[in-house]
Amino acid sequence: MRTAVISANRVTKSFGTTNVLTDISVDFPAGITGLLGSNGAGKTTFLSLVLGFEPRNGGGLTVLGHDPQTAGPEIRAQMGYSPEHHHLPSDVQAADLVRHMAQLHGLPQQASTERASDALWLVGLGEERFRPIGTMSTGQRQRVKLAAAIAHDPALVLLDEPTDGLDPVQRDDMLELIHRVGNEYGISVVLSSHLLEEVERICDHVVIISNGVVIRSGNIDEMRGDRTGVMVELDGGHELVAATLRQAGLVVDIVGSRLMVDAPPQPGADPYWIHDYIRDVVAWAQVGMRRLGDQTISLEDVFLESNDAASSDAGL
Repeated sequence: MRTAVISANRVTKSFGTTNVLTDISVDFPAGITGLLGSNGAGKTTFLSLVLGFEPRNGGGLTVLGHDPQTAGPEIRAQMGYSPEHHHLPSDVQAADLVRHMAQLHGLPQQASTERASDALWLVGLGEERFRPIGTMSTGQRQRVKLAAAIAHDPALVLLDEPTDGLDPVQRDDMLELIHRVGNEYGISVVLSSHLLEEVERICDHVVIISNGVVIRSGNIDEMRGDRTGVMVELDGGHELVAATLRQAGLVVDIVGSRLMVDAPPQPGADPYWIHDYIRDVVAWAQVGMRRLGDQTISLEDVFLESNDAASSDAGL
């Protein structure tokens, strides 16, 4: 396994009498990791600890091999951060803001000017880089924040709800940009979000937190597991096809226009025999088939199952 870029061991954080993080124990590997949880789960608070903005109340935390509580400036020189809020100076040009942020991360003036221009071109704002930020749309401001986070070529970037306020097209474009940053430029990314679809779409790993506790973490593909069965969508004849498949020993659930089919293990058999058998039964029944494919476990299934288990453990 690749070295963890963030490692937390029983981290806790409280504000007054309010416990926000009660037990965060998890490693974030290099690559693109989704920090997933509902609003109020503690995601932004955890990021503030990673950045060294807030002291933790207990536990151990290392970021890029350093403790952010004692080595904040050294860590922040190697990190980029895009906050959730949109409070950017409206009368400042995008190029000036990104250049200033690069200088704050330790780059000299000439290098920061060049890097700011490069970063804004990368995020699609090259021709808009001298516009005041106040004249930009929400989508453009989100791109400015991303450019400011990566201009100094960090080892790790923290993105807090980077698609907030974007329409579907803008969200797709932003996710593609983040994917490029993580895969083409070798920058590790932590994407904090409450949207399962965008985490599932571009992240390699996921950390799921709820009520200040990590309830699940790991590689997304491994979490979802192997193929668990076959899904067939039909125009009609569901009962007839289902009854015929059940007579052959298959387990069939009818869900709307779909049949969810599972079969007992068949050692040595072609792994796709069940697809062929279902196709033949549908053809015999003379009904229309819209789709036939693997039935998989989604990240939403993992998230809901993990939350249910956490609630049961808590006695809720």
